[in-house]
Amino acid sequence: MSNGNGAPPPRLPSLDLLRGFETAARLLSFTKAGEELHLTQSAVSRQIKELETQLGAALFERRHRSLELTQAGQQFYPVAAQVLAMMRGATDRLRAAAGNRSLYVSTTAGFASLWLIPRLAGFARTHPAVDVRISADVRMQNLERDGVDVAIRYCPPALAGPDAVRLSTGERVFPVCSPRLMNDPKRPLREASDLSRHVLLHVDDPEGRWPWLHWRVWLEVAGLQDLRSAGNLRFSGYDQVIPAALAGHGIAMGRTPLVTEALASGDLVAPFKSVAQTERAYFAVIARTASTRPEVVDFIAWLKTEAEKDGRPAAPRKLKR
Repeated sequence: MSNGNGAPPPRLPSLDLLRGFETAARLLSFTKAGEELHLTQSAVSRQIKELETQLGAALFERRHRSLELTQAGQQFYPVAAQVLAMMRGATDRLRAAAGNRSLYVSTTAGFASLWLIPRLAGFARTHPAVDVRISADVRMQNLERDGVDVAIRYCPPALAGPDAVRLSTGERVFPVCSPRLMNDPKRPLREASDLSRHVLLHVDDPEGRWPWLHWRVWLEVAGLQDLRSAGNLRFSGYDQVIPAALAGHGIAMGRTPLVTEALASGDLVAPFKSVAQTERAYFAVIARTASTRPEVVDFIAWLKTEAEKDGRPAAPRKLKR
């Protein structure tokens, strides 16, 4: 079929190519895009090259260790994101009409792995017809544009928005470690200054983007601003720090409610009484287009119930010797 001028209609990019581009543009990484899409980095790179060939324009500036969108890429990204969001919305509505419901949840990797996923089986048992999809992303997303139903955000109350549902009180931070490490007779943990004998576990943040994840806040409360530890291990995310602490590799900065379960089970212990309180908390933000859907209403109610089980934690308890 022609377009009336005798020429064939312009070829539109496939949804797979749009998904590959949107994900790579959002994360500015072919490797991370491949992880999210369950593809290899080279497969994502081939998708982008094919899309650029079809469009006749370069979408990315490929630098040695980074990606940047070209002007054409910056123009194309919001359009691609909107098309995909509209397709997700239409697909979800059709599935809901057929009795198949889906729920797209965005949150941080730490909250997903340490709090949400361990509890999610409870929601699945009572809502087996709901297909829950979780995306771990530190980026502050536009819910409607990106097709997100619920975003669980860690932020000060002023940034959460007036309609956000608060899931926790102000965060409390304090050192945590494995019981095995605390019971090491060669390196006792009786006073906060004893940290100088131990390895501290950190989130690697050389640019200071996440100051609330640093040890500095608690060390100031404990009066140990100049503490020198026996060593430091750094990880790309908090979801890696806590498993390292569980394995006995060092002492981590525990954050409620993310370590509440591990403390209750005894998998982690808090050696000291000093606690630093922050104003940041976890909030559930609901997309306007999703706020009345039954599965979203039920999920928010479930989140609130689970958060209430944590309650306001008492001062972290020391291990009995």
